Amino acid sequence: MNSSNDSIKQLTLKICEFRDARDWAQFHSPKDLAVAITAESGELLQHFVWQSAQQSEQRLAERRAEIASEVADVAMLLFEFAHVSGIALGDAITAKLARNEERYPVAKAHGSNRKYNEL
Repeated sequence: MNSSNDSIKQLTLKICEFRDARDWAQFHSPKDLAVAITAESGELLQHFVWQSAQQSEQRLAERRAEIASEVADVAMLLFEFAHVSGIALGDAITAKLARNEERYPVAKAHGSNRKYNEL
């Protein structure tokens, strides 16, 4: 097991210990966790809605702690979702990065925001 999986496993264990101490597992089905991820992502997005790129940078500087809290909410739910679903998150991320390396070769994708099938 690599160190990223070890770190993810340790964080996931802490998240599940917090959940289990409160008897919340009964409310944390994959569907419920997916819904919660979406809700928390919306709370993160709310910090930036209707703002230009420059305004969003300023907002991040001014409200970093609040935004970090929303990022943590999304991440904790995602880690738990992966755990409940039997997905090794570190492996899934590594595999996705490898796939993206193939889909978005540097020579074609550098500086472009086009989708892989448009490169």
